[in-house]
Amino acid sequence: MEPMNCTARITADRAEVWVSSQNAEAALAVVSSVSGLPLDKCEAYNPPLGGGFGRRGGAQDYVRQAAAIAKQFPGVPIKLIWSREEDMTHDFFRPIGWCKLEAGLSDKGELDALRLRVSGQSINAFSSPHNISNGRDRRQLQGYYQEAGDAQLGYTVPNLMVEYAMRNTHVPVGAWRGVNTNQNGIYLECFMDEVARAAGRDPLEFRRTLMANHPKHLAVLNAAADKAGWGKPLPEGVFRGIAQFMGYGSYTAGVAEVSVQGNDVKVHRVVLATNCGHPLNPDQIAAQVEGSVAYGMDSLQSESTVLNGRITEKNFDTYPIARMFQMPKVETVIAPTYDFWGGVGEPTICVVAPCIMNAISAARGKPVRQLPLQREGLRIV
Repeated sequence: MEPMNCTARITADRAEVWVSSQNAEAALAVVSSVSGLPLDKCEAYNPPLGGGFGRRGGAQDYVRQAAAIAKQFPGVPIKLIWSREEDMTHDFFRPIGWCKLEAGLSDKGELDALRLRVSGQSINAFSSPHNISNGRDRRQLQGYYQEAGDAQLGYTVPNLMVEYAMRNTHVPVGAWRGVNTNQNGIYLECFMDEVARAAGRDPLEFRRTLMANHPKHLAVLNAAADKAGWGKPLPEGVFRGIAQFMGYGSYTAGVAEVSVQGNDVKVHRVVLATNCGHPLNPDQIAAQVEGSVAYGMDSLQSESTVLNGRITEKNFDTYPIARMFQMPKVETVIAPTYDFWGGVGEPTICVVAPCIMNAISAARGKPVRQLPLQREGLRIV
């Protein structure tokens, strides 16, 4: 929530910045470049940040600006604070994305074939082009990797094709909390519910049949379903949705309970299970999960639009984020296996939006296929 800011002081033989950064080394390099002083004559002090989420990681534009101003006033500390409007209109935005999915079912309702074609902007193409090989950005397929690792696909499908078409625009994009697992989780997990319905199968049972070779994915899915009481009666008008995904070395699954009245969506409860390997601080894990639910609900409501070369949403009156009255009851299930080290802050976001979207689809009787929800004529209350 803290807008971009930096304090800089530059003299003839020393350059210093005080900046809340996710990458103090990059800030130090920028100060050295702007001041013309060697690194051993520069210092970057890194106080606690008031929210980073990727924006304070790669780009150091605000540090460069503060240092450039400070250079004009030798020895004078210069404190730079962007306004909210400057911050929101000079950002590095979430990448726009699109996905086409196709599935083939057997006569027994089993998933025989799956094709995913993701199309969208590449963050690496904009911020880290050295990470692109032969025109391909593998990071855009986080969560779809077939081999074991930090973002493995949790399903075994006899015939599987995963494609990515890079489609970059002039709009600058950057990392956001969860990065590419967020949209990839939405694409796959919402489609899995559609395929389950086409097969006449329960969404949980349908997934389970595909996960025998992925016991850790399955265990977390079961943990979330058990805690949520999947299959047990709900109050009239309340529907459940489920999703599972992997990212940043951890396994996650979520179940949402939602009601829809007209155009109003109420998220009553979210149960989120995670296996991060070795859970060191259960309270911190629960806090990260709760923040992830808020962040995932943000992604259901917000978007940045460009008009005449400018971002139109300049503050939170036009860029909606989750409000306290919209927040559901959040229950955290820690399901550790104590045999690896995984993340918590980012991997728990990717199942929030799809499990809520799947619950909305169950309530409406038709799928949600575009975000923000306003494009479907819906709003969260």
